[in-house]
Amino acid sequence: MKYYFIILLLLFTSSCSHNRRGNNSAYENGQKISGKVIKIIDGDTYDLLTDDKKTIRVRMEGIDAPEKGMPYYKASKNHLGSLCMNQRIEVVKTGEDKYGRMLAFSYLPDGSELGHLMIAAGMAWHFKKYNDDEDLAALEIEARKNKAGLWAENCPIPPWEVRRLQREGMSNDEIYAEYRYSYCN
Repeated sequence: MKYYFIILLLLFTSSCSHNRRGNNSAYENGQKISGKVIKIIDGDTYDLLTDDKKTIRVRMEGIDAPEKGMPYYKASKNHLGSLCMNQRIEVVKTGEDKYGRMLAFSYLPDGSELGHLMIAAGMAWHFKKYNDDEDLAALEIEARKNKAGLWAENCPIPPWEVRRLQREGMSNDEIYAEYRYSYCN
């Protein structure tokens, strides 16, 4: 009886998490999925309610936005929300990340792509480690030149560097006080 209860609990927990985020692997790479943006997680991640009533967590392809606690985190998150919150959009799946989020390009009804808009506004970096899109690279160069958004800072530290330093045990205070000097010089 004890084992029966544990199995039921595991099945219930599994089905709840499946229903909350949808089953991203049910979608093929290259597949177009339509839905409504229902929640902004940060400047590069949002939840999409699909037309078949599944919620999918989407990590935008090709960009990396400031993490919570970083300068421009709120500005980036708010900018993404102003572009797409409660809007119907279409995503094109490019893969999945290690956290099970769908990687995708995200298109507004007018055809503009959200990642491109975020980089052009200076609200995210081009995530070159995982994406070699020349348009995203050019948009970042232009945003830097124009000191748009986070590029108004003297030396913004990219999120992947912040995450790496946090994994090494540095606090945000240490990162922005000590590391900024060595990173920027």
